[in-house]
Amino acid sequence: QIHFTAHGGKVQGVFFRAHTVSSALQHSLTGWVRNLPSGTAVEGQAQGTEENLGAFLKEVDKGPPNAHVVRLDRREIPLKEGEEGFRKVKSYEVPPED
Repeated sequence: QIHFTAHGGKVQGVFFRAHTVSSALQHSLTGWVRNLPSGTAVEGQAQGTEENLGAFLKEVDKGPPNAHVVRLDRREIPLKEGEEGFRKVKSYEVPPED
């Protein structure tokens, strides 16, 4: 499992979270994504196979049309047993625990 943060450029207001959810589902990943209050970054967590995570991160780094990712940070975190689905989390919500 990984935690990722996409820094802009432009990553909010360009359907970045919807793009991330779509990509995660396409690669059979579970996790979540949310806008950060700074307005200049999006963060999330994803888990799945190493191959699928690699393909997913390439798509997150590229972003949807009209997005501009300046830097994509990633770090490994412990697996979450029993996690299902991939969802958008509101920026004011507390994300699911690591």
